[in-house]
Amino acid sequence: MSEERQRGIATLERRQDGGFLGWWKSGTPEGRKALVAASLGWMLDSFDVMLYALVLAALMGDLEMSKDTAGALGSLSLVASAVGGAVFGVVADRFGRTRALMASVLIYSGFTFACGLAQNVAQLAVFRIFLGLGMGGEWASGAALVSETWSDEHRGKALGFMQSSWAIGYAAAAVVTAVVMPLWGWRGVFFVGVLPALFTIWVRRNVEEPEIWKQQRAHQSQRSVFAGFGEMFSGRLLRLTVSVTIMNAFTMFGWWGFNLWLPGYLSLPVTEGGVGLSTTTMSMFVVAMQVGMWFGYVTFGFLSDMLGRKRAYVLHLVAAAVLVFVYVSIDAPIGLLLLGPFVAFFATGYFSGFGAVTAEIFPTNIRATAQGFTYNVGRIASAVAPFAVGSLADTSGFDTALSLTALAFLLAAVMWIWIPETKGRGLA
Repeated sequence: MSEERQRGIATLERRQDGGFLGWWKSGTPEGRKALVAASLGWMLDSFDVMLYALVLAALMGDLEMSKDTAGALGSLSLVASAVGGAVFGVVADRFGRTRALMASVLIYSGFTFACGLAQNVAQLAVFRIFLGLGMGGEWASGAALVSETWSDEHRGKALGFMQSSWAIGYAAAAVVTAVVMPLWGWRGVFFVGVLPALFTIWVRRNVEEPEIWKQQRAHQSQRSVFAGFGEMFSGRLLRLTVSVTIMNAFTMFGWWGFNLWLPGYLSLPVTEGGVGLSTTTMSMFVVAMQVGMWFGYVTFGFLSDMLGRKRAYVLHLVAAAVLVFVYVSIDAPIGLLLLGPFVAFFATGYFSGFGAVTAEIFPTNIRATAQGFTYNVGRIASAVAPFAVGSLADTSGFDTALSLTALAFLLAAVMWIWIPETKGRGLA
């Protein structure tokens, strides 16, 4: 019997024995710990960052913010996250994935707490900038950590589960807001955001650096910080770096433009263009959407491993554009409640594939740098989204403003013309 046939039979037996979670059982202990660490870090990142969107209506009233100003603060955080992603990508390549992960968590949790101390818009802006730095850094280090500790066969699934934790964090933030806000107001909600800092203790004690990173560092001398960026923008990587970054910028524009304003849209009075839901009801609508978002994240990993990264991405992006347009055309709350999970499923699930695509494009010595750059520089362009949607909502209403995000999803799908299929590629 040929060696290739023996490997095929062994793989089939592992799948049959393991069932749906066979891929998890096939992972190494180090890989499973790395996935848990990156998932918890991303979940807590989502928890802290989305608290702003959930208390936005109250913040606007208390600090006398207009929609323009509220959107600008959201944009400011996204710009800072782009810087944080680029910086922490370099840190993760030079000093280790776990160290970068811990530092980013400490930064975003500390400054979430500080947001609760803000006395005016200027102070809140400063705290949101530093929170954004930590937010951007977490994904770059976590994605590299998971990519390098899971096999080619299951990398998409592992990154899908990591990305799915964002929905859990968002839902947890909505629940905390519903419970804490009526008792202690928006400041109390932000104070709860310091809790993720405790997570770094577990990471420090239990999670090791990936073996492929340690081997690469052992055989390579310290290079200039700018060397990795130079490699990303040279030779065959130039076109890929630009295409992937622009594609992700459109997805980020669509996601942040829609999701940062969604809680405000649902909770603002009808006279101000909103749906007029109470804080508690709005939070429950958001939680319902996170159920769809979680399933979108998880199933995308399986779908991309089965159909390929490109087909899965384009399918989700086109469906997202159609569903967002339908969603903003509905007035009845029951319709929004029922359609919300489906919008979230398609309009977020594709993010699960980004870590796999970039891991399979870029080599180990610049992987975290490239992932941090392509993922977070997209946020610089997408930082326009909260401000653009807020401004357009003032002049043309939320239905028109939020429809702008549907166009962004379609443009992201078009960019896949220049991005190749990477399914099955080993890590270089």
